[in-house]
Amino acid sequence: MGELTDKMKAAGNKVAGSIKEAVGRHNDDPKLEAEGKVQKAKGTAQDVAGSIKGALGDKL
Repeated sequence: MGELTDKMKAAGNKVAGSIKEAVGRHNDDPKLEAEGKVQKAKGTAQDVAGSIKGALGDKL
């Protein structure tokens, strides 16, 4: 995967995670809220991976 692909997936995971977290909090569902936090963290990791790939010229 290239930098752009990682960053696009990261954005999707961050948005979906934020929505899950908010819905879980609103509905008093700690499991859904936790899933959202995990998904947001996954998005952050993908974003970092994309940035590293961009800095190294997609050689990873």
